[in-house]
Order: sequence, then C-alpha cells, then structure tokens
Amino acid sequence: MGEAEIIRMSDRASRAEEGDRCKATTSSGRPCRNTAVPGSPYCRLHAPDDAPDPSGKAGSPIDAARDMAGDAVSGFGAFLQRRFRGDYEVDDFGYDRELSRNVLLPLGRPLYENYFRIRTLGITRIPSEGPALLVANHSGTVALDAVMMSYAVAHEHPSERVVRSVAADLVFTLPVLGPMARKAGNVVACDEDALELLRRGELVGVFPEGYKGVGKGWHERYRLQRFGRGGFIETALRARVPIIPVSIVGAEEAYPMIGDARFIARAFGFPYFPITPTFPWLGPLGLVPFPSKWVIEFGEPIPMDGYPEDAAEDPMLVFDLSDSIRDTIQQMLYRNLKIRGSAFI
Repeated sequence: MGEAEIIRMSDRASRAEEGDRCKATTSSGRPCRNTAVPGSPYCRLHAPDDAPDPSGKAGSPIDAARDMAGDAVSGFGAFLQRRFRGDYEVDDFGYDRELSRNVLLPLGRPLYENYFRIRTLGITRIPSEGPALLVANHSGTVALDAVMMSYAVAHEHPSERVVRSVAADLVFTLPVLGPMARKAGNVVACDEDALELLRRGELVGVFPEGYKGVGKGWHERYRLQRFGRGGFIETALRARVPIIPVSIVGAEEAYPMIGDARFIARAFGFPYFPITPTFPWLGPLGLVPFPSKWVIEFGEPIPMDGYPEDAAEDPMLVFDLSDSIRDTIQQMLYRNLKIRGSAFI
C-alpha cells in the first residue's frame, strides 16, 4: 500500500471520528455546531426526513430534541453576550430590533396561534418594502389588538415586516409596559414622528378611534367610533403613502367591558376603568382574556399620491377621506364577523 493511500485512509478515519459539521445556521444566525448526517450536509435537526442516521437506524426524537435544545442554549448565550457587550442597535425612537424579534414578539405566539387562533386575510396586500399607513379599528379594553396585528405582519407577511404603531402618552408612562412598548417599535402618537417613520420607509400603524374605541362598552361592540380630526389622513397625504385599512374581529370578546368605574378612573388619571365579567372581581385572574376567535383582514391599499401637494391643508378633503376609510373598515368588520361565525368555538 502506497504512502498516498495511507494518508487518504487516515484522513477518512479522522473525518469519520470527528464528523463533518452541519452546514445549516441556527435561529440566531450562527453556524450549527452539530455533526452532519452521513451523506447529507445537515445534522439530524436540519436534515430531511429520509436522511440516513449515523447509526444506520431511524433518527431518535430524543436526539433531535437534544440538538434543538443545544441550538437554543447556544443562541441564547450568544444573545446575552451581545447584550452585555452592548453590541446591539437601538434607533432614535427607542426601537431595539434584536430584543423585539428574539424576545418580545415570541411572547405573543401562544396567544396568536393557540389561544385566539387568529386567522389573517389579505396579508400580502401590505407591500414587501416601502412605507404604508395601516389604519385599524381599536377595541377590547386592553390594546391587545395592536399587539396581535404587529405579530401577524412580523410572522405571516413574506417579508416579515415591522409595524411601528403609534400609542397614547399614557402607555409610555406605565412601568415595565412603557419601556417594552418603545423597544418593540411603538412611538408616541405624534404626527411629526409618524411622518418621519414613513419617510424612512416604515410601516406605521394607527388606531384613529383612540380611547373612544378601546374603552367603549359591550353594547357598542364592532361599531366604529369617531375618527377624530383626521390627522392620519394629513400624515398620509404629506408623506404620499398608501393607506391600508385593517379590520380586527375578536378583541371585543377577549375583554368584554360591561361597565366603567369613572370615579376610580378620575382618581388615577385614567381615561376609563373597565368592569368586565371577571375584573376586578377575580383580582389578577380577572386580567386573563377570554379565548375568543379572531380574524384580522388587511384591505386593499388606498393610494394618496394622486392628490395635490397641498391636499393636507384642505379640511373638507381630509374629512371626506377619513369618513370614507372609516366606512370601509366598518364594512370589513361586518363581513368578517360573518366569516368568523361563533366568537369562541
């Protein structure tokens, strides 16, 4: 046997002992460190179902779970290292993309997929890039509708886009929730901030009903409240971006508001103090939402770039456009209530 053949055999033995590395990347974007399945560039976790096992037997679910756990631990460790080093970016509005994508958004997955069983319609009507203004109805006592809409766009849109929703000042004064809302990409309800985000090519979410929508009583469910002075129309006209109407069905039943303790609300400076079938009677347990079924529909984009440059200064045009979009969303709500059927089953 020649020297070259001996070297080749030695190399093969060494590779067989050490194993080739998997060519996949983990969810954190780092190279997978698991051993590849023979005959495949991937490990058990990333290999096709018909890939051979190193032992010649079918892949073990325990091994796959162990590989998955290893990836998760490795990815989380790398995440913590970057946080401690300060190796991450936060924009001038406080948005922390890495924290939002890897920590905050995943918290909404059980609610979205298993608890509310949300169905989305028209998600591809949102452009894959470039700015747009998402205008949605607001309801449900607690602003879960804004959270679920953002999750839908981040995880179901082909481009996994981020929605930068505008929120009332009160949200950002709350302990824990305020900083989390800002890091998740939300901004104070300010026309100038919304306009700047649109000019940067972002998706901006607005809820023109404001407190009147999220704090309305059970007897007014799915009836849109007044859209204010139409500031969102002025913003869209100035930025010359399309408006995408959004209908959210399901939030009304998650926290059905049957009363408003206004004296308590005034005492604490709240716009309302909700009374629901379970809150405040059950204490903290009363904060658990009912498992209602949701439907979120994204309507056809309404272009705003065909109007004159000074169209935002025309109060009648602004009012007419605002009223038209409000009617569009109302009709979408009626239609999606029929599509959903039962609120809970």
